[in-house]
Amino acid sequence: METVLIKNLAQYVGQIVEISAWIYNLRSSGKISFWQLRDGSGFAQAILNADDLPADQWTEANKATMESAVKITAVVSKHPKQEAYELQVKDFTFYSIAQEYPISKKEHGPDFLLENRHLWLRSPKQWAIMRIRDTLIHATYDWMRQHDFIKIDSPIITASAGENTTDLFEIKYFEDKAYLAQTGQLYIEAAIAAHGRVFDFGPTFRAEKSKTKRHLTEFWMMDAEMAFVDLDDNLKIQEDLVRYLVQTVLEKNQAELAILERDTKVLKNIAQPFHRLTHAAAVKKLNQLGSDIKEDEDLGGDDETLLTTEYDNPIFVTHYPAKIKAFYMERDDSGHAQCADLLAPEGYGEIIGGSQREADYDTLVKQIKEYGLKPEDYDWYLDLRKYGSVPHGGFGLGLERIVTWVCGLQHVREAIPFPRTIYRIKP
Repeated sequence: METVLIKNLAQYVGQIVEISAWIYNLRSSGKISFWQLRDGSGFAQAILNADDLPADQWTEANKATMESAVKITAVVSKHPKQEAYELQVKDFTFYSIAQEYPISKKEHGPDFLLENRHLWLRSPKQWAIMRIRDTLIHATYDWMRQHDFIKIDSPIITASAGENTTDLFEIKYFEDKAYLAQTGQLYIEAAIAAHGRVFDFGPTFRAEKSKTKRHLTEFWMMDAEMAFVDLDDNLKIQEDLVRYLVQTVLEKNQAELAILERDTKVLKNIAQPFHRLTHAAAVKKLNQLGSDIKEDEDLGGDDETLLTTEYDNPIFVTHYPAKIKAFYMERDDSGHAQCADLLAPEGYGEIIGGSQREADYDTLVKQIKEYGLKPEDYDWYLDLRKYGSVPHGGFGLGLERIVTWVCGLQHVREAIPFPRTIYRIKP
């Protein structure tokens, strides 16, 4: 008999099927036992009746424990009141009977759950988060390909900084010194002269000693670079991409969003144009809301939270003071970077950072020196401005940041299978 996936049970009502799954919860009442099953594709309840099973099988059924693995033969029936399907068990065998499972239905602290992350991933909530993450990854690839981007893989080991030099993880590279990549941006900029529009998607590393709910030391980033665009073009591309990502989750992950009890009203609202504020206007508004942020300061996490709770749609904050942004950003005559951060509403804050890249060789050399960096460390990057330089821009989308927002999570560490923070490198 062919094994059937739980997600397809609606096709087999009244028929006998075989299911292989784990028992993630169970209870008994007299001569009836209820097994809550998970097979990876979904969840279903199996009902075991002592009158329908041989005596030795009923005795064997009482050995079941949480997370035991089982193969059952059962008749599929529709729940009388819900859009759910049940399994009336006729026969079963155990693949294994699990030992006492450490994660119970009682409340557990975050440290305990992180210590047992390899097991915590099995919970319905974590199952739902990882499936939404998967949807967002695939939807990103789909949108990029539909809009003439090709994927260019950037190196994980680099010889120079792409962002703040104090955030680098230094490693020994044979007889040289190297770093784990903070971003793939500089490398994929090289590919726009060949392909016009490119992106990469992979792990990046920041040695930030931050303990906020928005920071990880290892996270996944999608970097995109485009030739012949200005800042307005860049923001339009970002807006279209984010709208597509959220709409795809709303179409494909209703069951997962329900498990997470996610209020989807804000997600549905992003069909509206995104808000835009200059950094100066954002600072003014934040001061009115009680923040003490100054005109030449970057927005902190508390500022982003305060600002985004005032809006029901994402916000582009544009034209930051150049001195608080990266060396490669183009500047206007007033000393502001041609850049924007996209902040998610509901207090979630930055999910994308992007800018117009400085296209002029001499200006870029000057800015590299202003940041205390050595032009010779960026010789290949400067070459891009010597041989066919054009107006161009790009952005980086933080996967865990958008997963956190879309899922309505309280902490970014739930948005990645195995989080790495300043205090955690295991499991």
